Amino acid sequence: MRFKKYLVALITTLFSICVILIINKFLIKVPQKEAVKIGFVYISDEATAYTNNFCRSQLEIEDIFENKIQTVSKYNIPDTENEVKSAVTDLVNQDCKLIFSTSYGYGQFVKELAQKYPDVQFCQATCDNANQAPVLPNYHTFMGRIFEGRYVCGVVAGLKLLELLQAGKINSSNVEVGYVAAYPYPEVISGFTAFYLGVQSIIPEAKMIVRYTNTWGDYLTEKKCAQQLIDEGCVIIAQHSDTFGPAVACEEACVKDKKVVYHVGYNQTMSDVAPTTSLISCRINWTPYLEQAVRAVISGKRIESVVKSKLKGNDSAFGFDKDWVEMLGTNRIIVSPEMSSEIEKLEKQFSSGKLTVFKGNFIGVNPFDENDVWNLNTPFYENKEQSSPSFNYILQDCIIVRE
Repeated sequence: MRFKKYLVALITTLFSICVILIINKFLIKVPQKEAVKIGFVYISDEATAYTNNFCRSQLEIEDIFENKIQTVSKYNIPDTENEVKSAVTDLVNQDCKLIFSTSYGYGQFVKELAQKYPDVQFCQATCDNANQAPVLPNYHTFMGRIFEGRYVCGVVAGLKLLELLQAGKINSSNVEVGYVAAYPYPEVISGFTAFYLGVQSIIPEAKMIVRYTNTWGDYLTEKKCAQQLIDEGCVIIAQHSDTFGPAVACEEACVKDKKVVYHVGYNQTMSDVAPTTSLISCRINWTPYLEQAVRAVISGKRIESVVKSKLKGNDSAFGFDKDWVEMLGTNRIIVSPEMSSEIEKLEKQFSSGKLTVFKGNFIGVNPFDENDVWNLNTPFYENKEQSSPSFNYILQDCIIVRE
């Protein structure tokens, strides 16, 4: 009897071992799918707000796809041919199947490499050359409709101006806002025009002074520029530049010099450095596009078939409708509940396509060609043809550009 028990136990053990061996043998025959390598090329690093927004989105797609992808990053790559091509070629040599390049100045060089490496997908942010000849199946451009966010910021600024006028804190005969602008590029001009039109929708008599810094990220230059605008009587300072300089200038003018001035930021929350003056900020949320592009490559699909933008060819853009644009840093201390309600209303209007920004009784002149004029009684539809902004007109008599 005892022998039979041992025999049953032995047979059971041997059977279990055989089952385990068979399972292991079967598993060995099914190779694990390797992670797809994704490359990122950055013009700066996480210390700058612009690049930090991309890095944030990179981390988010790493969380979404986990072990399905492996990311490789190149930081502080200048937009010069040798530097760009060297960085991108190294990513190709590391077997990256999808490469995101994040500075407009990279576009020409990255597209040349796309021709050389047809088996790699290249996605270029903020650029406008995907649909220019030669059109390549593996070269794509993308950008959020950031003018929507800037218009909302302008409306918030206009409501704050109205509040100040009603309280008798500013003079209705001279309502001016200031704008710290990086370069006279269409992206910047489109942005500050959208901001102004938001202000003007609340305060029709408002004017705006623009000063260019000719740099994206020089704290002292941006701060000095904002100080000049404050000294010129601007009550609200907005910016299309990457440092806290303008926000700090507003905070110091308010707290130390007791001036009435407020600030509107970009790419990051600025209320931590300007708690009494920073109203709100906006930024592009890069995560939706990155996620969809990665999903397309993993699935072996064409990127645009997954993103499904209304733009033609290899170009993609969305705004509030697909969460590609975000408002952030709303300062509840100085932004009233009524302003917050207006923000929500405007976001819904943009999402439903019911709000057109670039229109009205304005004449715009191209700063580089005085014969190129646009009468905004015929609306200009930004991002209708391409993801990169193309509105490149200075509104006469209401926007003043000073060197």
